[in-house]
Amino acid sequence: MSAVIRSRAALRSPVRRGGPGAGLGAGARGPGRAVVLGFAVAALVGTGLLSLPWATATGQRAPWSDALFTAVSAVCVTGLATVDTGTYWSVLGQVVILLLIQTGGLGFMTLASLLALLLSHRLGLRARLLAQAETKTLSAGDVRRVIARIVAFSLVSEAVLAVVLTVRFATAHDVPLPRAAWYGVFHAISAFNNAGFGLHPDNLVRYASDALVCLPIAAAVILGGLGFPVVFELARSWRRPRSWSVLTRITVLLTVVLLVLGTAAYVLLERTNPATLGGQDPGTTVLSAFFASAMARTAGFNSLDIAALRPETLFATDVLMFIGGGSAGTAGGIKVTTFGLLAYVLWAEVRGDTDVEVGRRRVPATNQRQALAVALLGVGLVTTSTLALLVLSEEEFYRVLFEAVSAFATVGLSTGITAGLPEPARLVLVALMFLGRVGPLSLASALALRERGRRHQLPEERTIVG
Repeated sequence: MSAVIRSRAALRSPVRRGGPGAGLGAGARGPGRAVVLGFAVAALVGTGLLSLPWATATGQRAPWSDALFTAVSAVCVTGLATVDTGTYWSVLGQVVILLLIQTGGLGFMTLASLLALLLSHRLGLRARLLAQAETKTLSAGDVRRVIARIVAFSLVSEAVLAVVLTVRFATAHDVPLPRAAWYGVFHAISAFNNAGFGLHPDNLVRYASDALVCLPIAAAVILGGLGFPVVFELARSWRRPRSWSVLTRITVLLTVVLLVLGTAAYVLLERTNPATLGGQDPGTTVLSAFFASAMARTAGFNSLDIAALRPETLFATDVLMFIGGGSAGTAGGIKVTTFGLLAYVLWAEVRGDTDVEVGRRRVPATNQRQALAVALLGVGLVTTSTLALLVLSEEEFYRVLFEAVSAFATVGLSTGITAGLPEPARLVLVALMFLGRVGPLSLASALALRERGRRHQLPEERTIVG
């Protein structure tokens, strides 16, 4: 009898007070808020360190606007800069930038959870939920294992690329070994974390024809941008594509398609431009186009002069940057999974299907709404910030739009107008970089954690669409 009474009482109690989802519902705002706070604290600490005299090559304090812009760009793994990284900042300043990049790439919550694990050998539920929001794991119990894998995979990938680049810089470009090693380490961490910071004034333009520099960097950028869940699944079942999850199917398919389309677009649009691909031999042309396509979707390295690109090429790059890379990785943008899922939704609507299917799986309506929310958030942020930049500066529309998309998508490519923007316009870019990094992540995690069932439905009424 008492069991029946308890059962009836449970049925009468609101869903948000009990059940398996109660903990998640109550803490729905916690993980997203902690991620935002974590990135904000890292950016403020970085700003303080870069404001110290020893952080600059001249020994003078950097203006607060330059220190803030660089710190936010680094921790948000963007790559936009108001000063030249290799000449303006001292070695210690460059180390601070590198640490901010590594922190932003791995995710502040991932590093905090790892530290808690090392100190106490255990993770509480709250810490697991915070890490879950950052790593996109589906089970809180898997967080400990996933964090260890993420850190190991990241460090090994960066170490391998650092060795390759060090050898190449030292042997093929006559760079002294200590400097070559520093160049190798800096560019390896910047590449894998999709940051795009370089130590040369021309970024990587001087290496445009060197496949042994460009291709390893492109491989690291693509690998880091795929997303950790996809990389782990491919490592387990790369021979069995039919067993891949929806996430892996969409990410791999669209990554390949966008790389090919982006390369073709650069070749077709820039092949007669003497300032970019015009006059290059066929091999260098394809290499430069492929490198530009890979960097446009996630990182800010460039082997072509971005300021010399034609307006139509800049617009094509805008599209690639806005889409971005894979979820739960180091890339930015709305993510290929969001774009791909919306494409499947559109295809299902055109065909008149009631369900959205990817492979042999049906995508729930909640995922579809989350993808739409993230995409609309991105469109809204880019539109608003572009208008603000047009009001605050005197630059051309297509260059301002390019800068805004690059900041939101945390890409870091620039037509060269960043340094010349007035301080209010720079602050707009700072806010856009920060929101572009934590906004989609926080929104998606909040939507997922706040999902709850309802006991009733309102009467249905259709409206006119279009």
